[in-house]
Amino acid sequence: MRIIFAGTPEFALPSLQMLLDSEHEVCAVYTQPDRPAGRGRHLQPSPVKQLALQAGIPVLQPANLKTEAALQELQSFQADLMVVVAFGMILPQAVLDATPYGCINVHGSILPRWRGAAPIQRSIIAGDAETGVTIMQIALKLDAGDMLHKEYYPIAVTDTASDVHDALAALGAVGLEKVLAQLGQGELHPETQDESLVTYAEKLDKAEAGIDWQQPAEVLCRKVRGLNPWPVAQTLYNGQILRIWQAEAIAADAEYQGAPGTVIAHAKQLDVITGDGLLRLKEVQLPGGKRMPVQAFINAHPLDGVIFA
Repeated sequence: MRIIFAGTPEFALPSLQMLLDSEHEVCAVYTQPDRPAGRGRHLQPSPVKQLALQAGIPVLQPANLKTEAALQELQSFQADLMVVVAFGMILPQAVLDATPYGCINVHGSILPRWRGAAPIQRSIIAGDAETGVTIMQIALKLDAGDMLHKEYYPIAVTDTASDVHDALAALGAVGLEKVLAQLGQGELHPETQDESLVTYAEKLDKAEAGIDWQQPAEVLCRKVRGLNPWPVAQTLYNGQILRIWQAEAIAADAEYQGAPGTVIAHAKQLDVITGDGLLRLKEVQLPGGKRMPVQAFINAHPLDGVIFA
């Protein structure tokens, strides 16, 4: 098949690479316009653009696909199918109808749970036991198309959003390859989503990073994991923002008493009293500094009588 690929971030790379290595022909790649990044704010191409250029594939970066000119350009590639993975742009109905097999999408959740922008992070924060990827036919309504295939991933108690992201990116390519094989053989069996089971994964906001020490340690641990690598959970230490990259929830002994946020520093461990249990910090970071194991933080900073806010 001739395939148009649309994607932007690293999550899309395994799927694009699978297509490049397959019997199918990637005739064009659509990706978001270059964005300023880094200290110099220089324009940077997306990961998908970089891979496509290395492979010698035409790259298109329209601001949107709503114009007649953009539609005609897309149709000129005479593709059989459009594959979308984290493209970051709403596709109009004319684009969905522009190829014989329409558009299929690799989505980072087990639909209909966690439609929307941040399914990986929301699944961890909510305490889901598993997540995965769903290959679906794209419809106009957000992540509401018929489901074609699912790959499952059990969420480990130590998994961060970064860990799950990488695992699902790889699984997306696995699921996509299976769907393309079934599509070619006419063996797909689309499944309509049950609207009564829908949940939405709202986009992450920096304002969510603050830790409320009144909450249980288990809830806070999931938050730390779900907000790693962005925006990263944080608390206040002596008026400075202390970012918490890794932590573990543990049961509190009866001897540990104090207000939530109270720090209990040992020789090699830093525990914080929460609304239920202790949150044991593993890796932290102060403004202008590097991420450090908590042992180094304990050695360099006074913690007696400290209460995180």
